[in-house]
Amino acid sequence: MIEKVLITGATGLIGSELVKQCHKEGISVNYLTTSKEKIENTHNFKGFYWNPQKGEIDVEAFKGVNAIINLVGASISKRWTTKYKKIIIDSRVQSMQLIYETLQNLEHTIEHFISASGVNIYPNSKTKLYTEEDTEVDNTFLAEVVVAWEAAAVKFKSLGMEVSKVRTGLVLAKEEGALPQLVKPFKLGVGAPLGSGEQWQSWIHIEDIAGIYLFILMHQLEGKFNAVAPNPVQNKKMTKLIASKLDSPLWLPNIPAFALELLLGEMAILVLEGQLVSSHKIEQLGYSFKFYNLENALQDLL
Repeated sequence: MIEKVLITGATGLIGSELVKQCHKEGISVNYLTTSKEKIENTHNFKGFYWNPQKGEIDVEAFKGVNAIINLVGASISKRWTTKYKKIIIDSRVQSMQLIYETLQNLEHTIEHFISASGVNIYPNSKTKLYTEEDTEVDNTFLAEVVVAWEAAAVKFKSLGMEVSKVRTGLVLAKEEGALPQLVKPFKLGVGAPLGSGEQWQSWIHIEDIAGIYLFILMHQLEGKFNAVAPNPVQNKKMTKLIASKLDSPLWLPNIPAFALELLLGEMAILVLEGQLVSSHKIEQLGYSFKFYNLENALQDLL
């Protein structure tokens, strides 16, 4: 029975929803934060300070904890300068390294380490459906991030823990994340498909991504899990659905790839490339999605 979990990144987009769902199940949450102002202390939600860059961490955070859910990492939607790329990788790997080294020298009750990861590890493809069994790795910066992230997670096995890696797709939420950015051009009346419009978007609703973490936690599942909704769509379909939900005209032609590359630099692959990713494994294990289809998800969020 899981009574208490430690979450890193608990105040972020996925973390905030996950905390809500844990509390609903009667699971207490400890969380680590780099901001002393964000430390709360209620009976089922307690904050502890850490600073991974300086190697500082409050070991009280681990007291009575059965599992760790690791969601921390700098946003990938800021321009990827060489300096910022290092921040993206370090924010993921250094923080896990600090937890790992701290636990090596600490008596604790933690049996399960669940880490965020990304579907960007899979190569860009318009035809192949990727499952957790696939071992090919894309040759992009994002794939490099995921490889480093997962390697840092696997180390926790040597501490006798079960390790789970949650390969997350495009998370759709009202206020934050990708959706407000996707919606912006439509609100200005200039929405259009991006690049060829043929690229796949393996999306997931915010309630389901948090739901999958909770499901993995409560059933103590280990291994790799694709956290994407059962019905990925191509960018042109997503664009059409958003346009019709917002009653906004669709512009033609598509926004050309070169224009997006000029605007976003290397980060343009976030919108120009995509993977068709299968959710079959987590469904087979018994997780049932609240939002199967993009139509329902957008209905809920827009």
